[in-house]
Amino acid sequence: MGRLSDKVAIITGGASGMGAAEAYLFAKEGAKVVVTDLQEELLQETVKKINDEFGEVAIGLKQNVANEEEWNFVVEETIKHFGKIDILVNNAGIGGSPSPNIEDFSWDDWESVINVNAGGTFLGIKAVVPEMKKNQSGSIINISSIAALMGGMGGVPYTASKGATRSMTKVVALDLAKHGIRVNSVHPGVVDTPLVNKGIDEQTKELYKALIPLNFLADSMDIAYPVLFLASDESRFMTGAELVVDGGTTIQ
Repeated sequence: MGRLSDKVAIITGGASGMGAAEAYLFAKEGAKVVVTDLQEELLQETVKKINDEFGEVAIGLKQNVANEEEWNFVVEETIKHFGKIDILVNNAGIGGSPSPNIEDFSWDDWESVINVNAGGTFLGIKAVVPEMKKNQSGSIINISSIAALMGGMGGVPYTASKGATRSMTKVVALDLAKHGIRVNSVHPGVVDTPLVNKGIDEQTKELYKALIPLNFLADSMDIAYPVLFLASDESRFMTGAELVVDGGTTIQ
């Protein structure tokens, strides 16, 4: 308890899955949490669960992360409610088809995935940095994927978007280090979340499981704890790093 005491965090895509786990864990560790998502009803259920357990420490805001004006609104509301921004977790994302065949994708498929996964991360960083610079400190965690590190783990738009997130992390980390702002990426393997369950069937999940040396699919908390580490001062000497959380998938 208390690893994030007196910290204020924004977590996107927090209505369910990894984002909801991160929001719950951050609140448990003492943070004030702004949780955003497009799924408004589910978002408010997640926020209520947090507040029922830990007191009035969380607010929920409906947000399309690919919209710059909505990012400005989220930052304004965070400052109004909690006075500062210490942590940003760019967790929101969409998957799309896992097909390896580029001919299966339209330009609309490409734009929708890139705009949310890479564009949302870009806009999120851009929006919070002015507030973090005021305090000359901050931790930004970008949720990428092992798809950014290897082929065969996602369709072309998804893989490209996560590769962009990985590269963006390093560029921004180098630029912001002089302001005491750390920027790191997390690269999950296959996680048993609603996003994954929407994209693959049980048989495919079993095939993925067989490819994992540890021989199980991660749950959301398996990712939330590493994210917590990067958000906390325990990782104060880490920036521009890639934290791979994949059960050993990429070491084969």
